Amino acid sequence: MKVKEPSYKHKAVLLIDDNELDNFINVKTLESNLFAKKIYVNTSGRSAVEFLNNISIVQGCTEMFPDVIFVDINMPFMDGFQFIEYFKTNLEKTIKSSKLVILTSSVNHEDRAKALSISKEIIFLNKPLTKFMLDQI
Repeated sequence: MKVKEPSYKHKAVLLIDDNELDNFINVKTLESNLFAKKIYVNTSGRSAVEFLNNISIVQGCTEMFPDVIFVDINMPFMDGFQFIEYFKTNLEKTIKSSKLVILTSSVNHEDRAKALSISKEIIFLNKPLTKFMLDQI
C-alpha cells in the first residue's frame, strides 16, 4: 500500500541563523506545519552564499532552490543585511522565485526601515517563528 505524501506549502526553504537553538526550534516549527518538504540550514551568511552559488551553477538543481529564505540580521562576518544585498545583486536573477524573510529578535525600528529601503517585498518577522506567521508567507 502506498502512503500518501503530505501536502507541503513549499518545496524547499533555507534558514540562515548562527544560533543553533533557534535553528532547531524553527526547523521543528516548519516541519510541524508542513511548510516545506526540504529545509536547508546554514549557520552563517557566508555558508548560505556558498550553498546558493553551488546550486545556482549546477544544471538540474532547480528543485533545490528555496522558495523562502529566512535570514537573521545579527550574525558575525556577514550579517543578514549583507547577505540580502549579496543575494539581490548576485543571485536574485538565478533564484528569482525566492521570497526573503528577515526572522530576527531585533525590535529596532531602524532595522525594519532598512529592510524596507532594500525592498518592499522583504517580510520582516520577530522571533519566535509561529504557525500564524507561516500562514502569512
